[in-house]
Amino acid sequence: MNPEFCTELLKTLMLESVMLAAPFLATAIVIGLIVSLFQAISGISEQTLTFVPKALGIVALLLLLMPWMIRNVVEFTTAVFEKLPQMAH
Repeated sequence: MNPEFCTELLKTLMLESVMLAAPFLATAIVIGLIVSLFQAISGISEQTLTFVPKALGIVALLLLLMPWMIRNVVEFTTAVFEKLPQMAH
C-alpha cells in the first residue's frame, strides 16, 4: 500500500465520519442555544432542562436520517472492500 492510497483512504474515512456526525452536532448546538436563550429570558436556571429537548431532537433526527446514514456506511464499506486487493500490494 503506497502512501497516497493510505492518505486518500484516511481522508475519505474522516470526511465520512464528519458527514455522519455533523447533523447531530448541529442539532444539539441549535437546541442548546434555543434552550439557553429561553432560560436567560425566563430566569429559569435548571441545569437538567437542556437534556430532554436535546435527547428528543437527536432521537427524532436519528429516526429521520437513519436510511441515509445506513446507505452511506454501506457504500463506504463496499468501496473499502473493493479496494482490498489494492491494499495488499
